[in-house]
Amino acid sequence: MILAFDTSGPHCAAALIRGDRILAHRHEPMKKGQAEALMPLIAKMMETERLTPADLAAIGVGTGPGNFTGLRIAVSAARGMALALGVPAIGVSSFELMRAAYSPKARTSQLVSLPGPRGTAYVQPFRGGAAVGPPRQIDPANPPADLDLPDGGEVLGHEAAAIAHGLASEAHPRPAVLLDYARPLARIAMAKLSTGQRFPRPAPLYVRAADAAPSRLAAPVILA
Repeated sequence: MILAFDTSGPHCAAALIRGDRILAHRHEPMKKGQAEALMPLIAKMMETERLTPADLAAIGVGTGPGNFTGLRIAVSAARGMALALGVPAIGVSSFELMRAAYSPKARTSQLVSLPGPRGTAYVQPFRGGAAVGPPRQIDPANPPADLDLPDGGEVLGHEAAAIAHGLASEAHPRPAVLLDYARPLARIAMAKLSTGQRFPRPAPLYVRAADAAPSRLAAPVILA
């Protein structure tokens, strides 16, 4: 059994999965307040399913990119729960979520695109389902010359048509918006857990420097 959750955007999302079956999922839109909403949402979902923390074999968490504070909320919670329960915490990026939501079986080369600030896009290349390069921030209308795909590749996600048009190769655009976070997150975390590998501690994925003014309050603690 895996509990998976994400607060990388204006939402609080969570799901429970056993094997390949989603037992429950929640997605509550919210612009703020995720820190106060996350644990009650999880507790209510587990109570409804008559589950306890002892039933969990792992914690899955969305690592973004996304909202600076939201990422820290979810990652801190996942690390803390995993440490307390003695189970692994498994990080899953929003690029992986986009692939799982729209083309989980695609074996072609893909460039997955997510919305960035001020009209930009975050992109990451995939081949055969695995990331083959680091994420980066680009201008969708003017992709950098070294950003390319083999002919027949797919640009999936935010501003797909504009990005595909600016590439040197014949890439196929597939516009898409990531709306369902919890269920693909749970499925990816379960697939990763089934490999039996050891997982690094999840960390927020910041593709660019965070736009955050210094706070007078202490920052959320991310457990070591």
